[in-house]
Amino acid sequence: MVNSLFQWLIMGIVTAVHPLYISIIEINHNPKDKDLELSIRIFTDDFENTLKKYSTAKVDLTHPAYKASLDKLINNYISSRLKLVSDHQAVNLHYIGFEQQQESIWVYFEVPGIASVKKLEVNSSILYDYQDKQINIIHATVNGIEKSARVDNPKTFAGFEW
Repeated sequence: MVNSLFQWLIMGIVTAVHPLYISIIEINHNPKDKDLELSIRIFTDDFENTLKKYSTAKVDLTHPAYKASLDKLINNYISSRLKLVSDHQAVNLHYIGFEQQQESIWVYFEVPGIASVKKLEVNSSILYDYQDKQINIIHATVNGIEKSARVDNPKTFAGFEW
């Protein structure tokens, strides 16, 4: 318990001195619905600063009035920087939407028509155009078995097999 508290305090101090630039990509295969469900967590301020580069309109991810215009911007941005190949077939991401939770934005996609997954290839350069120190953590779950990978800018590829 004391060791965990100490590690948490040290991580807080390190983060304050040297900020981390991390996004989390969670991919879950849902065999019942025959789809892949994607949830992407990105720090709000990092994401807003990145999206501002690609829009002349106001980018405010916390204000509901801008949600409709931001949906298109977010879909285009993520879809151009996240590519999936399932069992040697490139798949198309279908945008569901986004929501804010605390200091993060969660972006949701799905890939319908995936009955089973034996191999998954992920290419992600999310926020690489914002920060050279960007890290993307990828968690992929198939048949209840989770596998994870870390891709640091400029690396983009992670492969998983079940």
